[in-house]
Parts: sequence; structure tokens; C-alpha cells
Amino acid sequence: MKVLVQTLLAVIICTNLLAQDIAQWRGKNRDGIYNETGLLKKWPDQGPMLLWHFDDLGDGHASAAVTTSAVYTAGMVADKGFVYALDLTGKLLWKTEYGTEWTENWNGVRSTPLVYNNKLYIFSSFGLLVCMDAKTGKILWSVDTFKEYAGQNIQWGVTENLLIDGDKIFCTTGGIDANVVALNKDDGKLIWKSKGNGEKSAYNSPCLITLANRKILVSQTEKSILGIDVSSGNLLWSVEQPNQWSVHANTAIYKDGYLYCMSGYGKGGVMLKLDADGARVTEVWRNNVLENRIGSFVVLNDHIFGSSDKVKKLECIDWVTGKEMYSVNMVPGNIIAAEGLLYCYSEAGNVGLVEPKADSFNVISSFKVPFGANQHWSHLVINNKKLYVRHGTSLMVYDIAGN
Repeated sequence: MKVLVQTLLAVIICTNLLAQDIAQWRGKNRDGIYNETGLLKKWPDQGPMLLWHFDDLGDGHASAAVTTSAVYTAGMVADKGFVYALDLTGKLLWKTEYGTEWTENWNGVRSTPLVYNNKLYIFSSFGLLVCMDAKTGKILWSVDTFKEYAGQNIQWGVTENLLIDGDKIFCTTGGIDANVVALNKDDGKLIWKSKGNGEKSAYNSPCLITLANRKILVSQTEKSILGIDVSSGNLLWSVEQPNQWSVHANTAIYKDGYLYCMSGYGKGGVMLKLDADGARVTEVWRNNVLENRIGSFVVLNDHIFGSSDKVKKLECIDWVTGKEMYSVNMVPGNIIAAEGLLYCYSEAGNVGLVEPKADSFNVISSFKVPFGANQHWSHLVINNKKLYVRHGTSLMVYDIAGN
């Protein structure tokens, strides 16, 4: 009996460890919320303690993908993209070249690696989907989606943070016939293709909606928000959402039957209500109070928080009505949240800890990023009471554990 109990405990522990080793764009639910506890509520004047930094990543905007055993990110050297695997102290474990990356403007790797059950996936700016062994960096398979599915590139290079559900990995090729595809995550073989609206991709990373009897992939292309049935690839619905440069880089968030999508360049956001079976949507409200190109947003307690490019403010708007609740002047950037506090990383290189109050923001602490080069576009990550900050060529890791 004792042996049986020990065996069961070992199985449970191993299962839990495996469940923890899934790392993807903007956290467990792709919504920027990190379910960590025991974090600092205020930082020292110079910022939290810097544990380590790695300064040889090449060019790029990829965030960190952190598991229980390693930290993964990607960068470009010359014109080649590399995935980097570091241990939890910042030591390089391996570095694997996977293909050509973007050198024409805003140089570097666009997408964050996705780690799932000891495999790593990345989607290049030229539509190459690559699967690696996460332990060794060995390339297991790759698919050139431009070649295989007549995909089309876009002005600043394809940018998509991949999503897996069950045996399917999804990507937007931007092709006319195969606009969005679901491939088998183990071998890259086609499971289904969707025509969508036949538009080019729009720098968007999709979200997954799980209903009682259906799962829906929500993505954005040039002029449209798409709702695609995950099991079949059928387009269930689409909503017009054009803007000046066909950039829709922010991942949508679904909550209690409602879906919020937000775009920059003056377009703003739209709230959609899904029918019970997800087959139809109805527009509830639309405004441009909150509009950000690439920094996304978070939802806490029926409020939407994000920065706005045009007016350069951190905004709070009501989830139900879209009404602006309050704001504070702040350089735009990206945003995540943990323990009810906002972590903001501005395009000027400042990282801030902000408390959203009933009628105002309280900027608690901030510090300037000390290492790296070029744009401050990589999204923040929190894992095991550590804050991961990528600035171009450098990755910095800070201790944010509370006392």
C-alpha cells in the first residue's frame, strides 16, 4: 500500500511539473494576467534586484517563454533567426538557427517561442513554422506556409505568437484559399484550412474561446475579426475592423460571453456579445478611447486597462459600457498584471508598478531598463516571482518576491 501511495504521488508530481512546462505568449490564458502571489507591493528606488542579464540575443522583439527548467527567447544575428535556451541562472544551454528573419525595418525576430510538452515552436517573419526539441534545440520539422499554402507577407513581416489546442497548432498564412490553417503539432501535417475572408495577416496572435459545445479561434486579419470553429475550420462569423496600416497586433480577450478586440492607429476597440453556441456575434459598443498598436491590454474587475498611443495615457475603461473611467499621462507601451497590480513597460524604457484604484491610478514604483538596444517592444513576463524584461539584444531578470 505504501509503495502504491508513493507511486501515485510521483505520478501526480510529474503531471503537475509537466503542466507547468507550458509557456506561451502573455501567460497561461494569453490575457496578460499572471497568477502569482507573494510579490513585492513596492520596489526599491533603483528598482527590484537584478538577478542576471544575458546580452547576446541579437535583434528582436520576442518575449521570454519560461518553464520550470529553462528560459527561451529568440533573436536575429546578421539575417538569421536563432532560438536561445538559457538555464534559470542565465547560462546558455543551446542556440539553434531556424531560418531567415526580418532586416528591412524594425529589425529582428517578431515572435515569442511557444513551449508545449517538451517541444518548442516558432513562426518566422517569412512564414516558416518550426518545431524543435525544447531540451536540445534539434529541429524536428518545419513547414514553409508561404510555399505550402500560398501565404503572403506583410509590410513589416509576419508577426504571430502561436497557439496550440489539443493536437492542433494554428497559424495565419494570409493566403486566399488557406487563410488560416490548423496543423498537427507533432508532425506539421495539415488538419484543416480556412478561407477566412482571404485577407493578409495583421500581426495578430489569436485567442481561444471555450464554450460548452464549441471552441472558437479568434484572430484578426487586414480588415476583419474572425471567429473560426476549432474542430472544422469553418468561419462562423467576421466583424469589420479596418485601420490605417492593417495592424491589429493585440490579442482579444473573452470574458463571460463577451469579446473585446482593440486596435491602434486611431481605430480603438469593439465589444462583441457571442450567442450561446458562438455561431453569431452582436456589436455592443465601439469607441477609440483606448487604442494601442502593439502593447495590448488587461482586464481586472470589469475594467479594461491599457495605454493609448494617440493621447499618450494609461487608460481605464468600463468593460460593460466602454466609458472612460480615468487616466494618467504615461508614455505608451505594453502591460501585464499580477495580484491586482499593473506592470507597465513603456516605449521609453521605463518599467512601472501601478495600482488601479477606484477613480485613479497610483504609480507606486518605476525604474529605467539598464541594458539592451533599440525598441522596448517585448512584452513583460512574470514567472516564479521573477520579472523578465527584454530590450532588444538583452534579457534582464528581476527578483520581485515579497518579504
